[in-house]
Amino acid sequence: MGFYLSALLLCLKPLNLLMIFGMVCLGIVFGAIPGLSATLGIALLLPVTFGLSTETSFILLLAIWIGGVSGSFISAVLIGIPGSSSSIATCFDGYPMTLKGESNRALAIGITASFLGTFFSVILATILSPIIADFALTLGPWEYFSLCFCAITLVATLSKGNIWKGLMAAGLGLMLGCIGMDPINGTQRFTFGNPNLTSGISTVAQMLGMFAMCQIIRDSARGEAKMPDANASAGKGFGIRIKDYFDNLRVILFSFVVGLWIGFLPGMGSGISNMVAYGYAKSTNKSKVAFGEGNPTGIWASETANNASLGGALIPMMALGIPGDGITAMLIAAFACVLVAAVVTFIVQIFAKNWFAYILRIPYHFLYSVILIIAYIGGYGISNTMFNIYVMLALCLLSLFMSIGGLPTSPLVLAFILSSKLEGYFRRAISMDKGSYASFFTRPLSLALLLLAVFCVVWPSISEYLKKRKAAA
Repeated sequence: MGFYLSALLLCLKPLNLLMIFGMVCLGIVFGAIPGLSATLGIALLLPVTFGLSTETSFILLLAIWIGGVSGSFISAVLIGIPGSSSSIATCFDGYPMTLKGESNRALAIGITASFLGTFFSVILATILSPIIADFALTLGPWEYFSLCFCAITLVATLSKGNIWKGLMAAGLGLMLGCIGMDPINGTQRFTFGNPNLTSGISTVAQMLGMFAMCQIIRDSARGEAKMPDANASAGKGFGIRIKDYFDNLRVILFSFVVGLWIGFLPGMGSGISNMVAYGYAKSTNKSKVAFGEGNPTGIWASETANNASLGGALIPMMALGIPGDGITAMLIAAFACVLVAAVVTFIVQIFAKNWFAYILRIPYHFLYSVILIIAYIGGYGISNTMFNIYVMLALCLLSLFMSIGGLPTSPLVLAFILSSKLEGYFRRAISMDKGSYASFFTRPLSLALLLLAVFCVVWPSISEYLKKRKAAA
């Protein structure tokens, strides 16, 4: 307890508190602009930390991280383009709410869900990290493969009513993920002799092409090249009531647990947890408002899960410390900094919420021209070559053809992100078992996840059959 009090006092020093405020604001800006992210902000500010103390460096980097992950939902809600992969699922219902004139409510839900996910996940991470770390030591590549497989099939159920299109989109994502270097032996695959493809397709290029560029082209083609009207009166008040919390409590709790757990697993993170939580929320929806048409539950699920992943990601780092030494004291300071940064982010976004809506008053041709320029700069900056610009254009065309064919993009995105991990864990597990597949089914957690994946695939068909039978009766 003494460590926490001293760490909290360190964070509340005027200079450190001012730095947290500044870095949170900067992180929100980086998170809200498509093509930028908290990761880029940290990369740019990393050289600055070389001349600072360890504690101050932690405060600076963690504050911009918290602000960046939380701020990415702003552009997802207002213009339908996620600031980062952690808010992809937020677009699905956040932007339709804006089109219906409910941007104030959508922003309020995003702000609140982000705060709840971050703040309470850090508290739980602090308490449970030793227990969870001991449990994690029992997991192997079998469980990690099954979890990745389960996540992909769960998100494929987003295409409810035609799950096969969802599985087809997931297959395309896995194929795109195979491009590049073999994760086990380093062999080049599907590069066609192009050295730019050696490291595979960039996730940033994929996101910018399939979301930012595709959204702009699609709006222009449909004659919707106009921003939704910013209703000043709709911005009065906070936007949500106490009843909204209780109506969505089950989804909030489930999304929180999913985000905490996925954030804890190595190589996972908020880019995965937000879509898994959204898939669950959609599969259990009983509201009259369909998902994808402005259902606020989708924002609760996505934003709670992606921010809860922050606390989960801190668990392995915390578990590495040895109690009583300087490392542990430094890590506890990091936890205290995250808590303070979460509160500061919440306060900043509440006061700035009404200003966010003024983005909608910017003429369409100005706003989206700037977004396209930022997208090109972001794509070029990945490798300082034009190649990623071409990749963005190709993936933009792929996304357009998928929308024409009715294929959802979310299973493709998740499968693409998880493809290397899915293959790596599978091949590692087979190697450890000397070619045997038995352990995937004899290890309890692995078997449970695989059965859940099978259930996700077959349940929509069974449910449809039961509904038809009931209607006929």
